[in-house]
Amino acid sequence: MRVSAKADYAVRACAELATRPAEESVPTDALAAGQDIPTSFLERILGDLRRGGVVTSVRGRAGGYRLARPAAEITLADVIRAVDGPLVTVRDVRPPELAYEGSARSLLEVWVALRASVRDVLDVVTLADLVAGDLPEAVHALAAREDAWHNP
Repeated sequence: MRVSAKADYAVRACAELATRPAEESVPTDALAAGQDIPTSFLERILGDLRRGGVVTSVRGRAGGYRLARPAAEITLADVIRAVDGPLVTVRDVRPPELAYEGSARSLLEVWVALRASVRDVLDVVTLADLVAGDLPEAVHALAAREDAWHNP
């Protein structure tokens, strides 16, 4: 799985929003500065997040963005899906829609397992977990594996 710059920036912007009081609207430039994200790119990302129901926008003098739901109810998967679509695709097709024959027949099961493992992390970590540094134990266990930190 490849995490796009768009997804990385989206998660970081939402984490920044999660540190603010729920009723506070944060201007785009403040979000961009808080996470060192290019403002013009962040504006497009925030539009995707708004359409995806992750953030809401507030117009006017005190305008900006805020989370659409409590940070404890928004998973990293919600954020990534809002900006990039499905978490795992193969040639832009979701794994269950694929079929393989012959020597590659088992490949479909590999892609489905990959999707399940990605979900096991991104569907359980919320923005509240992220900003509190209180990740689920299963995530800690995966990150604690020695091979997790080495590139083959």
